[in-house]
Amino acid sequence: MNTFWLKIAVLAVAVVVGIVVIGSLTGGDSEPKEPDPTFYDRAEEDKQRFLSEPQPLETQEQEPVAESEPPAEEGPAVAPVPPPPGPIEQPRPKIAYCEPLSEMDRIEADRLLNVAVPGYSLGSLQVGYKLMMDNCRQILRKWPESTYAYRAKVMIIEMPQRYRDRYKVTAEELDLSNFAEPRPGTKPFIIEDLNRTSSRSLME
Repeated sequence: MNTFWLKIAVLAVAVVVGIVVIGSLTGGDSEPKEPDPTFYDRAEEDKQRFLSEPQPLETQEQEPVAESEPPAEEGPAVAPVPPPPGPIEQPRPKIAYCEPLSEMDRIEADRLLNVAVPGYSLGSLQVGYKLMMDNCRQILRKWPESTYAYRAKVMIIEMPQRYRDRYKVTAEELDLSNFAEPRPGTKPFIIEDLNRTSSRSLME
């Protein structure tokens, strides 16, 4: 019996199987992967997040709060659990109570913010955040209750810890709690977009 053609057939099957296996290992993903964001993508995202003016919330009459049920009988006292060591990320409100600025103050604050945001974007290139910090600190010093101060603090919060240490960031510069409650002279602003996790922060 001539086995020559049988050997050729087996060899052809082996070649086809090898091509299929190699193809499945190298390029057989059912869904193409999204390319990693470039610096320009992150810079554009930063501009959309921080240079878009938060919109004032239309104040409406709040519905009366339903009476709460009487508290249940308390059980035995439990010792409080100490907080874990290290910095704790604060929950960010969807509404921030900020002080509106005059037209002249807004022009100057816009100028500083328009320098701080590119400085924030450049930080992802490992060149440091000094440009951002210098301008954010001017904003925090001049208009500490404004939407500009809120945005400046969010940028500082999202800065990697090693840079916070380098620029000696204070607890006050990281504190957003004063924006969570209404205060005299403040109005509510919608700042939900600032709470999104930036793709650039995932690259740090």
